[in-house]
Amino acid sequence: MEDNVTLQAHHAAFRQWMFRTSVLVDVSRRSQATTLMGESYRAPFGIAPMGPCALFAFEGDLVLARAAEAAGIPFVLSGASLTRLEDVARAAPTCGRFQAYIPGEPAYIEGLVQRVAQAGFRTLVVTVDTATLANRENNVRVGFSTPLRPGPRLALDGLVRPRWLLGTLARTLVKRGMPHFENAGAGRGVPIISRSVVRQFGLRDHLRWEHLALIRRLWKGRLVAKGLIAAADVERAGQAGADGVILSNHGGRQLDGTAPPLRILAEAARVKGGMALMPDSGVRRGTDVLKALALGADHVFVGRPMAYTAATGGQAGVAHAIGLLQDEIHRDMALLGVSSLAELNPEHLIPA
Repeated sequence: MEDNVTLQAHHAAFRQWMFRTSVLVDVSRRSQATTLMGESYRAPFGIAPMGPCALFAFEGDLVLARAAEAAGIPFVLSGASLTRLEDVARAAPTCGRFQAYIPGEPAYIEGLVQRVAQAGFRTLVVTVDTATLANRENNVRVGFSTPLRPGPRLALDGLVRPRWLLGTLARTLVKRGMPHFENAGAGRGVPIISRSVVRQFGLRDHLRWEHLALIRRLWKGRLVAKGLIAAADVERAGQAGADGVILSNHGGRQLDGTAPPLRILAEAARVKGGMALMPDSGVRRGTDVLKALALGADHVFVGRPMAYTAATGGQAGVAHAIGLLQDEIHRDMALLGVSSLAELNPEHLIPA
């Protein structure tokens, strides 16, 4: 991003809250199992959508999906992924969700919705904070852009990282061919090196709430709006028929300087009605998850740590990261003095 102001603010937001603990409480039977929009999960966090994960690790989307399915936590496949949504639906039949970037025209919206339904997904997550492409200067500096433009910098990075070059990139090209954005619409999208990528993902400045309402009419499953950062928009999402909202600023990758989801979480919780409230961005520890839940979240989504572990350790690495978070939450609940996540509330927190 431009100055990574939002990225840095994510971590600062969690540090602005301290815990108020309770002692001499029997927490021997504590459990972090939870229910989200009628579905039961073993932990109060899931894996957020993260674009072309197949460039981080070989079959990265499937790596993440299978790890989530095995752990009993939700996984959201990105609409900018390089893996067919049908393949991921088979890999995560109970925990998989699909995140869509709204196509520009109603006919394309209908085609995409039909495809997602036919694949077997029960929850559709619609991203609403991408009116245009962001100014991602950090991507330009390292030679990674959309569309992907192979050049000297990328070539050098690949040569000094032979494990990734051979194990991910070369293996993908040999077995899958040139990666495509597979899920931008009803059919296969363009290759990652195509200049049409900008048209496919970057021109949504005409979209309105009416488009979300249209998706609600077409989609019979659970509908989640992702990318909201204002309580007023949370209310509007409910009026449009959403079953849940993901408070998100795209991991700090859209408008630099946007507030962290944690900063508006309590306000959003007051107006959410019957919707599920799910923040992402900046979650690194079990204490972060518990702070979000205490402020009114129903679930939390984690992004970058899961991508890092997929890149370094494959499915086993992701499973290890999930296990670390679960262990931290289990330990932290005991030290906090709660046996169930439902006990968490703002009284457990003190402003730093």
